[in-house]
Amino acid sequence: MADRFEIRVQEAAFDPGAELSAMTDGRSDIGGVACFVGLVRDFASDEAVTALTLEHYPGMTEKRLAEICREAVTRWDLTSARIVHRVGRMLPGEPIVLTAAASPHRAAAFEACWFLIDWLKTSAPFWKLEETPDGERWVDAKASDDAAANRWRQE
Repeated sequence: MADRFEIRVQEAAFDPGAELSAMTDGRSDIGGVACFVGLVRDFASDEAVTALTLEHYPGMTEKRLAEICREAVTRWDLTSARIVHRVGRMLPGEPIVLTAAASPHRAAAFEACWFLIDWLKTSAPFWKLEETPDGERWVDAKASDDAAANRWRQE
């Protein structure tokens, strides 16, 4: 199962198109790929954001992302899944995260991709520091992210 997903945590920028090509090149068993690309915004709560610094817990972050991908390939009929997440300082407009799922059928790809980002947002150890014209501030967890992740909980 480990060869059915890839995770990376990195400071360097990434090309979403190249990531999707790497998942699909030479493959004829994939019927659909769904992806989400999160970008750094230039605002938050109606206030300007000039940069975002993302910190993480090395080792623990990668372990948690692997667990999330493993869960996705267990729940859905996926040929592959991928998470690329940046850390460090980023400017508005830059990609910060990519989640992608490939499957023989689109429904599994869409659901798994949505699951990947929802669980990542609430259970991976990342911390965001926004730079604003008034100074720096840490970003609090959002109840809306918890609600989104809760729909994927299995009873």
